[in-house]
Amino acid sequence: MDRLKGKRALITGGTTGIGLETARRFLSEGARVSITGKNPATLENARKELGADVLIIPSDTSDVANQKRVAETVREAFGGLDVLFVNAGIAELKPIEEWDEAAFDHNFAVNVKGPYFLIQALLPLFANPSAIVLNASINAHIGMPNTSVYGATKAAVLSLARTLSGELISRGIRVNAVSPGPISTPLYSKLGFSEADLKSVAASIQTQVPIGHFGKTSDIAHAIVFLASDESAFTLGSEFVIDGGMSNL
Repeated sequence: MDRLKGKRALITGGTTGIGLETARRFLSEGARVSITGKNPATLENARKELGADVLIIPSDTSDVANQKRVAETVREAFGGLDVLFVNAGIAELKPIEEWDEAAFDHNFAVNVKGPYFLIQALLPLFANPSAIVLNASINAHIGMPNTSVYGATKAAVLSLARTLSGELISRGIRVNAVSPGPISTPLYSKLGFSEADLKSVAASIQTQVPIGHFGKTSDIAHAIVFLASDESAFTLGSEFVIDGGMSNL
């Protein structure tokens, strides 16, 4: 299909999981795609999988100055931008007594501050019309233990989706958000659990999902394609909760 034919897209955190699957979908829908990532190994794997036509941009999402360099790279390669999917992020799950200021600040830098200043840096590049999709989480809505900081960062992301949707629509930029529930991605393997503990945590989470299983990255990518395309031209400041019913319990 060609729902994104000719559109120029940037996906942050596009080397694994939801970001990588979204890049695949964007390419299949006719978009020109650029992705960011921090890990050299996953950047190279994404390059091999997505092909030489995809623009690969090494980037540390937490570094505000780096966001300006990302914007400049996109400008030089594409001349402008039609779609931004803000996906890069981290999840650290631990009880409140184990947090320190440095870890707290780092999580907000990656999940909130970096994306905020990336959007700011990209503003001169956005076409009219264009679309921004922010990746939030159901953890902004539910009181899951050990997610106090992660949930707070994602609540901030949802707030940005609402406020920026009102602020940027005069420029022709639509802003919306997706809030995934538990999705089978490498994110869970990065939480620092042993393999046995990880299986236990996954099993516990799965019992809370009425549909009975974790979602697939494609479940989220399909929604992002819709929000990035002209099919969603009347969708503004919305949140698509895609969680298998988990937040309804």
